[in-house]
Parts: sequence; C-alpha cells; structure tokens
Amino acid sequence: MIFFYATLLIGIAGIITFIRLALGPTVPDRVVAVDTLNTLIVAIMLLLGAAYERAIYIDIAIVYALLSYVGTLVIAKYLQGGLQ
Repeated sequence: MIFFYATLLIGIAGIITFIRLALGPTVPDRVVAVDTLNTLIVAIMLLLGAAYERAIYIDIAIVYALLSYVGTLVIAKYLQGGLQ
C-alpha cells in the first residue's frame, strides 16, 4: 500500500512538471522540466523494482538515468551554442 501512495505522489509531481513543460516561457525552463520528468520516471522504476522485488527494474533505472544525464548535457551544450 505504501508503494501506491508513493507512486501517486510521484504522479502528481509528474503532472505539475508536465504543466511546467507545456507553459515554460523559455527553452531552458522546458529542458529543466524534461530533466525533472526523467528523474520522476527513474523514481517510479525504482519503486516498481522494490514493489515487485525484481532487480531488472533497478538496472533499467540506472541505465535510463545515465542516458537522461547525457541527453541533458547535450541539450545544454546545444543551447549554449557549442554544437553546430
């Protein structure tokens, strides 16, 4: 039951973040919102791994977090004007 409430809270945070993504007045605001959504997805994967007692969800969450971090760095570099 605790996993349900935790997932519910993360889902509410995801909705708020998605609103920020849609209404963000600048591109950096939207990039931060996407990064936050990725973090929330990783948290949900970790909760699933703990709830179902499966290590594969945790492994996938680690890989997803790493790819999300690299993607955020690439977007930040592009916004700075480094990629041409």
